[in-house]
Amino acid sequence: MSAKNPSLTPEQRIVSSSHLVSEKSPELSEFEFGLIIAAHAFNRWLIRCMGAAGVKDMTATDVLVLHHINHKGTEKRLADICFVLNIEDTHVVSYSLKKLAAAGLVEGGKRGKEVFFATTAAGRDLCMKYRAVREACLMPGFSGETEENRRLAEMARTMRTLSGRYDQAARAATSY
Repeated sequence: MSAKNPSLTPEQRIVSSSHLVSEKSPELSEFEFGLIIAAHAFNRWLIRCMGAAGVKDMTATDVLVLHHINHKGTEKRLADICFVLNIEDTHVVSYSLKKLAAAGLVEGGKRGKEVFFATTAAGRDLCMKYRAVREACLMPGFSGETEENRRLAEMARTMRTLSGRYDQAARAATSY
């Protein structure tokens, strides 16, 4: 039995890599496996929801970039998009921006040395179609009850905290 959770033996833990389970926090390995499968499910959802909204050839990154540019109706710079979405490789976002512009969903305007991106009318319309699909397909699985929303908010805070820990660990590993 595990000292941290006596109800689970090491063999009962649901992890992707048993050789990485640490005695300090075996639960972290369980979280990591949950994160792996949730990330893949979320990416699959993004792509299929966008397909149902009318555009079938977008990647998960394309969908995230489009929605972020549409967020609050304000123009965004490449660096800001990368920062908010926590994407280290600017080339990935730059490629998405080129695809989205070629599809007529975003447009860029140069001001000084910076290019600012905004959604076009077609891009805003697509985001609203995506929202309608999201409301129809995803939201029925949620109750909207106060307790459920409180738990979701707590999970969101925990994930942001862990994101910071993983980012710090990545920096440490770079110089290890």
